[in-house]
Amino acid sequence: MKVRVDLSLCQSHGQCALAADQVFRLDDELNLHYNPEPPDEFRAAVEEAALMCPTQAITVDREV
Repeated sequence: MKVRVDLSLCQSHGQCALAADQVFRLDDELNLHYNPEPPDEFRAAVEEAALMCPTQAITVDREV
């Protein structure tokens, strides 16, 4: 699975970090950090994070 975040759209709401804290995190300055190739075991959480993103900044490559 591959994850992409359009950082020009991201407004650091943090919904992704709440849904998939194994993959997404905000630092103390509210900059987003994420694993672009997380293990497939986190797929459900990552897809939920993408759905929860208010700016639709997260894209998940659903190919295996």
